[in-house]
Amino acid sequence: MKCGTSIGANAEEAQEGQTKPDYIAKMSVSRKESRETLYWLRIATRVEVVTPDEIKWELNEASELRAMIISAIKTAQSSASRGA
Repeated sequence: MKCGTSIGANAEEAQEGQTKPDYIAKMSVSRKESRETLYWLRIATRVEVVTPDEIKWELNEASELRAMIISAIKTAQSSASRGA
C-alpha cells in the first residue's frame, strides 16, 4: 500500500520541480515506485493473499501509470523547455 501511494505523491512533487533535472529525478522515483507496486501486487497473488481477478484493475492502473510516467520522463529529457 505504501509504495502505491508513493507513485502519486512523487509525481505530484515533481510538478513543482525547480529545474528540469529535479523534475526528471522526482518522476524517476515515481517510476521506481510504480515498478515496486507491480512487484508487490504480483507477490500478493503468488502467496494467495488475493486472486488475480481481485487485483486486475490495480495491476492495470499501475501499468498504465508507469507507462505515462516513462513517457513524461522521456519528453522532459528530449525537451529544451522547463529550465536547465
